[in-house]
Amino acid sequence: MGSTSKIWFVTGASKGVGQHLVTQLLKRGDCVAATSRTLESLVESFGEASAQFLPLEVDLTQDDSVRAALEQAFATFGRLDVIVNNAGYAQQGTVEALSDDEIRRNFDVNFFAPVTVLRHALARLRARRSGHVINIASIVGYQGGYAGWGSYVATKFALAGLSESLAADVAELGIKVTVVYPGPVRTDFLADGALAVARRQIDEYSEAKASLDLHLDTLHGRQPGDPDKLAALIVDCANEASPPLHLFAGRIAVDLADQKIAAVKQDLAAWKEAAVATDFADAV
Repeated sequence: MGSTSKIWFVTGASKGVGQHLVTQLLKRGDCVAATSRTLESLVESFGEASAQFLPLEVDLTQDDSVRAALEQAFATFGRLDVIVNNAGYAQQGTVEALSDDEIRRNFDVNFFAPVTVLRHALARLRARRSGHVINIASIVGYQGGYAGWGSYVATKFALAGLSESLAADVAELGIKVTVVYPGPVRTDFLADGALAVARRQIDEYSEAKASLDLHLDTLHGRQPGDPDKLAALIVDCANEASPPLHLFAGRIAVDLADQKIAAVKQDLAAWKEAAVATDFADAV
């Protein structure tokens, strides 16, 4: 490794943005511990284990599996500089239609898995007083007004909120946190077998049906986001001395973030007097 090389732990590395990120990291000369549900998928994408690359078969929903993977990564490389919680999937379905197990499974992978990774990694980062946590959310984790995507939106809002609180937790320890909000990225994220569609569909929710059709029939394969450029942005962010807490990626994400900020400002202004009036009269 060169003097500027880093050691990364990347979940969901065998496909999508994770695959593009790990490819770039290995080309740069960084070391990577990469996870996927199957070892074969990692070997197929990046080759066998080496001094630079550690493929790890991990079930991110199982505490023991995550703990063992992180222990192996630390034992192999001695330290981890960047933790990237990338693994996740989209669950379509209206709030009324989604079953309990569909929502809980979505949260298990998109939210509780990153929490488990962090719980087992942070002590090592804290001991070294360094490290960078990068959580891959989505623009829907900032602007959630999408009919038919309530579960997915909720998981990404939760991950974004966790990232903000985590940043406050670890600021005194020299650990940095960034939450990434990509817009639509041209990967297999919306492909059959990747996108989970609610078993129950309710015809009256026409906007949700239209949104699903748009994603499957129009957006898939035509997403404007370039996964290689997104991966490069993540690398650049990790190499910044003062990285942002909030990192938006893609014109759609930036435009939607601007719209959300403007809408919140409008609501604040319209209701500010009434909101302030709910305090006790003697409150300072």
